[in-house]
Amino acid sequence: MAARAPSDPDWLTRGFGRVWLPYAQMKTVDLPAPVVATRGSRIILADGRVLIDGIASWWTACHGYNHPHIAEAVRAQLETVPHVMFGGLAHEPAYQLAERLTDMLPGGLSRAFFTESGSVAVEVAIKMAVQYRLNKGERGRHKILSFRGAYHGDTIGTMSVCDPDEGMHSLFRGLLPEQIIANLPRDDESFSALRATVERRAAELTAIIVEPLVQGAGGMIFHDAKVLRRLRALADEFDLLLIFDEIFTGFGRTGGMFACVETGVTPDIVTLSKALTGGALPLAATIASTRVFDAFWSDDPGHALMHGPTFMGNALACAAANASLDLFETQPRLAQARAISKQLARELESCRGLKGVRDVRTLGAIGVVELDRPAERAALMRGFIEKGVWIRPFGHIVYLTPALTIAPEELSLLTGAIADVLASS
Repeated sequence: MAARAPSDPDWLTRGFGRVWLPYAQMKTVDLPAPVVATRGSRIILADGRVLIDGIASWWTACHGYNHPHIAEAVRAQLETVPHVMFGGLAHEPAYQLAERLTDMLPGGLSRAFFTESGSVAVEVAIKMAVQYRLNKGERGRHKILSFRGAYHGDTIGTMSVCDPDEGMHSLFRGLLPEQIIANLPRDDESFSALRATVERRAAELTAIIVEPLVQGAGGMIFHDAKVLRRLRALADEFDLLLIFDEIFTGFGRTGGMFACVETGVTPDIVTLSKALTGGALPLAATIASTRVFDAFWSDDPGHALMHGPTFMGNALACAAANASLDLFETQPRLAQARAISKQLARELESCRGLKGVRDVRTLGAIGVVELDRPAERAALMRGFIEKGVWIRPFGHIVYLTPALTIAPEELSLLTGAIADVLASS
């Protein structure tokens, strides 16, 4: 299908003076690339150029763009109930989605609370963890333990559990709630240090939050299942809740459907978003265990979770999410993720010997080239676009998180572009 010409050919230059872009200094940022259509793993620009998308729109478009099954589900839902308030009313797509997600997750993760974004899903998880203590009559246990290298979102509460120094939020130190930030334990010595911290401050703590297997936007830093098993044991020893932020890792990105299933480590709360709807619409879920939910089950109205986003459980988004789960059930997405992993490991290896490259690593459908200096993002992105690919570096990282449906030859164009552009930079 040909891309439809924009009704206003000057929309980009005129509108650029009215928008505020993410993570950008507006005075110096390059004009964004104007997109008029998407198909599969391809982005079509207004001038007819086609870019192979290497990051699936911040990891969301796991089935590629414009998947017909998701599109048809959204169209059908639009004809009946696009949206209705979730307070006092119900619709089938959200209730069906809650049932399907909780059936897929392990260990009594039984109640789904829907929001519109990953950051808000984490905010709700923090709120649940704090009110869990209050409802049980445990005063003073309101702090969250998180880890250096972490990224959990850009809202106030989530910024407080991100890396305080290396992350994007150090400017707001003093404004944010004070949490307890530690090193992620990777060996016996660092685990002993973490345990000592927890033992010393257990009376203040309510929960531990971690991105399982991969600290994503904090630098694509990998760790293994042993780390998560130790955190689960630590949480149990000191009666802490364990929160898995699976907004990045969920839905096949690390090779399994969810990291908590893949590793056999069950959290008390898990957050999901990003690929939940296959990249079609914004939606997130905070899913709590029966243990957590039971602390809110009461005749006392004050024990209710007092949170309710206006577009909570949006019917269109839930229809897209159910359609996305259909595709995971009927098509070989996890096998495709494993094949991507092997191809990334093989083809990115050539970058290891390049000047300025510190490390090359892969996990599931994630490929990372780490530089020994901060990436010159604008220059690198211009080079990638010239090569016909869409890759957006950050920090010291050039990375790929393509759609799980990407064709091998498209993936080769991405890995080849990284090697060529880094070699010439």
